[in-house]
Formats: sequence, structure tokens, C-alpha cells
Amino acid sequence: MVVRLEDILEKVSLYQPEADLDIVKKAYVFSGMVHKGQTRVTGEPYLMHPLEVANILTTLKMDPDTVATGLLHDTVEDTHTTVEKIEEVFGADVALLVDGLTKISRISFDKKEDHEAENFRKILIAMARDIRVIIVKLADRLHNMRTLEPLRPDKRRKIARETMDIYAPIANRIGIGWVKAELEDLSFKYLEPEKYGRLVMMTERLGNERELYIDKVMGEIETKLSEYGIEGTITGRPKHLYGIYKKMEDQDIEFDKIHDLIGFRLIVDSVRDCYAALGIVHSAWRPVPGRFKDYIGIPKPNLYQSLHTTVIGPEGERMEIQIRTEEMHRVAEYGIAAHWMYKEGKAHDNQEGSAFAWLRQLLEWQKDLKDSGEFMDTVKVDLFPEEVFVFTPQGSVKELPVGASPIDFAYAIHTDIGHNCAGAKVDGRLVPLRHRLRNGNVVEIITSENHHPSKEWLNFVVTSKARTRIRHWLRDEEQRMSIALGRDICEQEFKKYDLVYARLIINGELESVAKKEFGLADIADLEMNIGFGKIPINTLLGKLLPPEKLEKMRDKKVSRFRSVLNRFKSKQKPQTGGVQVKGVDDDIMVRFARCCNPLPGDDIMGFISHGQGVAVHMSSCQNLLNVDPERRIDVEWQKDQDLTRPVKIRVECLNAKGLLAAMSDAINQSDSNVRSADIKTTPDGRAINIFEIEVKDTKHLKGVMKALLKIKKVTKVERIKV
Repeated sequence: MVVRLEDILEKVSLYQPEADLDIVKKAYVFSGMVHKGQTRVTGEPYLMHPLEVANILTTLKMDPDTVATGLLHDTVEDTHTTVEKIEEVFGADVALLVDGLTKISRISFDKKEDHEAENFRKILIAMARDIRVIIVKLADRLHNMRTLEPLRPDKRRKIARETMDIYAPIANRIGIGWVKAELEDLSFKYLEPEKYGRLVMMTERLGNERELYIDKVMGEIETKLSEYGIEGTITGRPKHLYGIYKKMEDQDIEFDKIHDLIGFRLIVDSVRDCYAALGIVHSAWRPVPGRFKDYIGIPKPNLYQSLHTTVIGPEGERMEIQIRTEEMHRVAEYGIAAHWMYKEGKAHDNQEGSAFAWLRQLLEWQKDLKDSGEFMDTVKVDLFPEEVFVFTPQGSVKELPVGASPIDFAYAIHTDIGHNCAGAKVDGRLVPLRHRLRNGNVVEIITSENHHPSKEWLNFVVTSKARTRIRHWLRDEEQRMSIALGRDICEQEFKKYDLVYARLIINGELESVAKKEFGLADIADLEMNIGFGKIPINTLLGKLLPPEKLEKMRDKKVSRFRSVLNRFKSKQKPQTGGVQVKGVDDDIMVRFARCCNPLPGDDIMGFISHGQGVAVHMSSCQNLLNVDPERRIDVEWQKDQDLTRPVKIRVECLNAKGLLAAMSDAINQSDSNVRSADIKTTPDGRAINIFEIEVKDTKHLKGVMKALLKIKKVTKVERIKV
């Protein structure tokens, strides 16, 4: 039968008499206009599909906005209409729903592995911030499955597989039982046509006998309930085909061995009557051990409630009987959509009311539910708060933790993509690498062979895979650099002692020293230790040269150092900054390297610069490893120096009133002084503060940082060394 607009309006009026139907009428006219001239594969006007979808939504007793969305759900995807136009004509609520459906329709399910199906189910729900998007999508898919026949067999199988893997489980998850059952049966029909056909024939063969049997049992149950004064509705139905097929497959049995092909449902007035009816059924027919389930006492995760029991009925046939209240039945049939039927002022007993406690907590019920739009303002879904689901440009889905960046995404694709990540586009727009990804983003990684991981990445990546891979690369790179540096040091130093480094490698002497004298694995290990400074070059030379030759060269080196240092002496006493060059009594001009900004208390090393005295670095400074070892010189902090050094610290906190004043006070109270401050706020309500302060040494700095961390709403304090 062809669905008409009048049929849809009449059905909405029946379950929501005060509904404003104008938006449904307007959506019908708009959809007919933009879909004009379009036809389906069946040859019928395309408008018939939106009408059927809207009709399914009225079966679920959805609100007018959702029914209107059913009429409009393909307008943005299949016509020149925009979301902005939908919002202009129908308002923000309907536009949000149509936009959600459009995004879902653009997801590619091609070439997906079976194990990814659950991720797709999650992303469909996570992307649809309003649960009505999912309900409209299920109605859309149900009508498409009902009209699948005209398509090519391969196309039918693809859509059926997608329906079985993605949409039927979603219908089950949100508790719409009949939609789940019909989607499974229709998918089964196209995925296993031969098995489906055989099952149809076998069940039809039992048709008349089964109908008589159902009538007989229903009459007996009705009589027994009335004897005890319990009123209720009894229905009987055969199990749906896919359910029978699954039972045959799971238990490896033939059709004639399945005894509970028929199910009965008792709908009674109260929870008390549910358990009373169960007792009556069990007294009339022997229950099958292990086949009783109490989903009233322990509801299913999708809030389904019912008593299930299997008994040996008349003629020795097994029968499954479900017992529930009217409220439970609505939830079982319509899932979350059942709550559009909830009317304020309806009487509930305490037990039935408790079944909806979860909904009151989740939705923060409105005082006036006459307007379904007000009710739905609070029906926003975030079932997966700890996960985001994003796509590659090819449509593959990646599941990442909340807060994940494009770097995390790159490593999720492949380690090499992560290592060479040079930039990223999110939804076609260039973003910083520390950008936080959101559900439904399409992420494109820009790679370059010249780009490599940075230590800074460790400050914002959140996945363990990215963090592990970055650290591993940095460690390997550090080792490679140290090996190269160690080799250069060896080659240069060996020349001064008339040693040919390559010859010592070829004749095996160097490897022998590495293994026997230092307990190392090979020459590369030796070079790395030289580069890191763990083995002084003079120690290695001491294993290769006679002591007298080594001492003679050392004397020459000391005199050369002194001649270089003499250039930095001046008639006036130079600034030493509290640093003493070891082995030199005279004051030498020193300066502190900006790359690491050492403080008293840090391990330090000097470097003789060209015409600027001695540059003092932290011993761990990467730049120090890359300089000519000839220019390195030992330095130390002078004791009892009453000097202060500037240092920068980074303080993260909430963007709260009065917090800046509290931080400044904490610094002052710690006997420090603020030289400069750079304050920036972030869109997520935080503040990043860069303070340059004056401290005496590392111990003093730690005291300042500790004082700042004691301030409420300060979340992180760290020293900036670069």
C-alpha cells in the first residue's frame, strides 16, 4: 500500500494530539520539490522513499521534528540543498539531525575487516550527538532493505552484510527489538539465500498446525490467568527466521530438533503480576531447567526488562514465554524511542517508576513534556567519552583516545608515517600537529623524508604507540649521532699521536681493546661511548699508547689551552658569573649558553668560543656533544657566591580570576623575583604562563616550583631549558 502524507499526519496526531504538524507538511513539500525528477532503482518517484522512512518513524511514535527529518534525510546528500538552507527553513534542531545523517551517509564501509564492525557501530553512535539521528538512520536502512530486490546480487550482498554487521547490532543496542529482528531476517535473505529459502519452506509447512497450536495455548493461558484474577494480553508468534538459523548454527542441530519455535508474550499490569503469572505458568507446565532468566531484576544493558522461561507445553512441545509490563513492552519494542510515548501525569507504581530512573538521571527531565522538542534538548548521546573515531581520506576508521593529535593518528596508520610526519590537514584544513582530534574528523597526514620526530612531540601525544615509537627513534638517533661524533673524535685525536684509526680497525686492535678493556660489544659501541662522553678519549688512548708518549702530548695540550685562555684575560677583572675554569687560577671571562641556560647545581662543561671567552653549558646539552672536543674545558661552580641567575618556568593552570596574583605572590614569598611574564589563554579554559624569574640555584628553583604547585587550580609547573 502506498503511504500518503495524510496517513503520516493521522498517525502522529493519534499518539501526540497536541503536536504541531506544520513542520511535517512543510518538510513533505520541500522534499518533493528538491527530489523532483529523481527516481529509485525500482522506477518509482524518489519521494516515496522519504515518505516510507517517515512512516516507519511514526510506527516508533517519534516527534514531529524527527518525522520531518525522515522526509528530509537525503536532501543534502542527493540534491543541491545545503544544511544552512535546512536550518533557515526548518530551524537548528532539524538541521542538526539532517547534518548528522549526511555525515553518516558519507562513511565508507567498503573493504572493512570484520573486527572493525564494532568500531563502526561506535562511531555511528558517537557522531550522532542526538540519538534521533540513529533512529532515523535505522528507519532509512529498514526501508532500503525492504526494497533491496531490484539491485544486482553483489550490491545486495554488500548492503546486507553492512546491515547485519552494523545496523542490526545498533538497533539491538538501543533496544528496538522488532527493527533488529526484521533487519536480521532481511539480511539473512540476501546473505544466505539458499538456507533462507529452505527455512521459509520448513516453517510454512508447519503453518496451519502452528496457528492452531498457538490459539490453543493462548486460550489455556488466558483461562489460568483469569482464575487467579490477573488481567493481561497474550500473543503468540513464531521466532524470526534468523533467530532459528543462529540456533541451528550455534548448537549444530537440524530444524526438526528445535522445539521452541513458538514464543508467547504475556503483558500484565504490574511487576507483581509478572512474577505471579510466572508461578501460574510453571504450575501448569513443567519448566525446562536452566532456561529461566530474570531480566526484570537484572535488566540487560539496553534496559530491556522481561521474565523469560521455557516450558514443556501441550503435546510435549517446548514453548518460550516472556512476561512483562506494558511499560517494559514499550521499551522492548521501541528501545530509547519508547520514551517519546511517556506522558507527564501518567500514574506509575514505584516499581515501574524505578525502571525509568536511569532516564531521569541521564536526561534531566523537563517539567513540561508536551513539547517533544524541549524533551529532546536533553537527549544528547556520548556513549564513548574516552574515545574519538577519525577517518583516513580513504574512509578507514581509527579509534584513538580523547585528546589524540595528528601525530597519534599518523603512528596509528604506520610507524614510518609517524616518523616522517611534517604536517596535517583535518577536514581539509591545515592544523598544528598538537591539534586535538574530534569524532568524525577526516585526517590527512603530510609526510617528508626530511622530517623526523621531535622531543616536543612527547609533550602532547597520548597514545602509547606514538610515545614508544618517538622515544625509540630519538634514542636511536642519539646513538647514531654519538657514534658519528665518537668516530670523528677518535680520528682527530688519533692523528695527533700518529695513529691511523682505520688501520686499528682493520687489524682488529681497536675491537680487541673495546671488548677486553671496556667490556663492550664492538667498535660501534666504543664509538658511541666516546661520543656520549662516557669513555674519555684519553682513557682509550691510554690503552693504545705507551704512558710516556701520552704524557708528552698532554703537556703540549695544556700549554696550548693556556695560550688560548690568556687571550680572554683583560686588565679589568672579567665577569665569571660564579663559574671557575678548572686548573686555571686567573679569572676568565665566561658566559652562559642560551640553549640550556645552566643554573648553580646543574652539572656543567665549558666550551672555548671564538673571541667570547668560555661558554658554559649543561653537561647533558646536545649542542655540547656536537662541538670540537679540542675546545671543551672543565669548569665548576664557585662556592659561596651570592648571585642569582634568570630562568624560565612554564606554569599551566585553569583560567580563573585571581590566580595570576596568587602565582606572583607565591614566587615573591619564595624569595624570588619575576623579571617578565607571558600569559596566554586556551579555548578549553586553561592558561599557559611563561615566567622568567631569578633564583640562586637549582634547589631554590625547586622551592619556587613546589610553592606554585600548592596553589589550587595550578596543574603543572616545569623548567624551560631551551
